[in-house]
Amino acid sequence: MKNQIAQFCEQIQQAVEQKSLVKVSLGNYQGNEPALKNIYIRLVLIKNIEKLAFTFRYKTKDIVKNFDLAEGYKSIAEWLEEGFKVATLMSTESDWQYEALKNGKVILKQKTASVIAKPSLEHDKEKKRLIKPTEKAYLVDLKITDEQGNVFKNAQDKYRQINHYVEILSSLIKDSAIENLHKVVDMGSGKGYLTFALYDYLHNTLGLKTQVQGVEYRQDMVDLCNQFAQNAGFDGLSFTQGTILDYEQKDISMLIALHACDTATDDAIYKGLQSSAELIVVAPCCHKQIRREIEKNKAQNELKFLTKYGIFLERQAEMVTDGIRALILEYFGYKTKVFEFISDAHTPKNVLVVGIKSGINPKRQEEILQEIAQTKAYFGIDYHHLERLTQLSK
Repeated sequence: MKNQIAQFCEQIQQAVEQKSLVKVSLGNYQGNEPALKNIYIRLVLIKNIEKLAFTFRYKTKDIVKNFDLAEGYKSIAEWLEEGFKVATLMSTESDWQYEALKNGKVILKQKTASVIAKPSLEHDKEKKRLIKPTEKAYLVDLKITDEQGNVFKNAQDKYRQINHYVEILSSLIKDSAIENLHKVVDMGSGKGYLTFALYDYLHNTLGLKTQVQGVEYRQDMVDLCNQFAQNAGFDGLSFTQGTILDYEQKDISMLIALHACDTATDDAIYKGLQSSAELIVVAPCCHKQIRREIEKNKAQNELKFLTKYGIFLERQAEMVTDGIRALILEYFGYKTKVFEFISDAHTPKNVLVVGIKSGINPKRQEEILQEIAQTKAYFGIDYHHLERLTQLSK
């Protein structure tokens, strides 16, 4: 097998030297890396130096790393030895197919080139965005673009960020298969960057008649966003002043709360549960309530050597807080997902907690109550805010 892998890598190196490499893909992964599905490799030019760009495709995210050529060839060989059973090399000269069969036989075939167009070595390709910058009055009002649709230099990150969020929400909407997305509520909508973009996508891309409402405590922001919505002709978009917990309407199809601080995330989830929302999506931050509980009670267990350090305690509090949130969502009949995503704006890593309404399982409910109780006892937690809101504890 190593001989065929070496030959395959030699063909990659030759394609690079001839400037004919289109791409390399590794598939049928059977190794030990959790959730890894594929690796895609292409030649890029970074500061006039040729490198191999590896896109590691996981179940819920992509990670891109650039390697020097020699290091890249070595990495491809190692991945083929350690778990990928199929690999394809595409070049403008010819294609090569590598396959390791279950019986131990290895096949290496040369085929006629399937692509004859010379590949681009640009590092950053123009990405197709769900939210186009042109003819968007709200993007002008929000100072993302000028009136001709050119994205301002200092707003590039914000423009990429709102597109990234809309892409994530679009995927979740499709996964949840909501038949009637009649109302979306964005809790803690702020200046409304995401709220406007999501309304635009739902109405102008998907052709839905969804009502979208932003909930924001600051009255000046509410007034400003309502004016921008009027300027854009977004009749189904409105903003209302108030706290998340005071919000009373209960006909919500999808509830969003991105970076609602500390227990405000619990308030948002609770409102979604009260409304029996089909889809609940939160990106929590500032997990102070559970951190204070852990600090106060100082449970004596095998993790005490970690929790005495502030940075480790903070991370532990984040995991425990969001883990219990996911359990409570499951208790109330939601299929839960917790996954990490990285913004196009190169912000720190974020966690999304997602609940998709499915159905209540009484037996599983009993198990969940026990899991929550055991977790609280282990970490010395008296209560979790969402647990109190939902009256799972007093």
